[in-house]
Amino acid sequence: MAERSDAPTKAAERELVITRLFDAQRELVWKAWTERERVMRWLGPKEFTALDFEMDRRPGGAWHSRMGSPEGTEHSNRGVVREVVEPERLVFTFAWDDEDGKPGREMLITITFAEHDGGTEMTFAQAVFESAEDRDGHQEGWNESFDKLAEYLASIHL
Repeated sequence: MAERSDAPTKAAERELVITRLFDAQRELVWKAWTERERVMRWLGPKEFTALDFEMDRRPGGAWHSRMGSPEGTEHSNRGVVREVVEPERLVFTFAWDDEDGKPGREMLITITFAEHDGGTEMTFAQAVFESAEDRDGHQEGWNESFDKLAEYLASIHL
């Protein structure tokens, strides 16, 4: 008799996938993810402020960001760019910095940008989380960030 396993279900519980449609050209959505002055306008959950962002957009290049909470707490994260297919796909590692500024547990973020009826369909995937609760916290934060991204994109043009 074959053994049953819920391993695929458990793995899926620790992955986050968000798909958003933006009423903006793909090149503009790409730039909103990769150009410092644009990222600084939207990165971070609702009521958070982007304080810094740098990205070397070459495979092997480093990136980091820092944001401030409404209470004044700073949160920083960093990673390494793994893949760049402009303006279609961006892949990078992601880790929160601890109190000493050292990166913690690493995850992988993959973002694809597809043309869709004159706009852009963005698919954001992040994995592997330590728990479903951790994933849910990131889902809330990223969705709030993507709401800000949509507002930013609606306010500008190429």
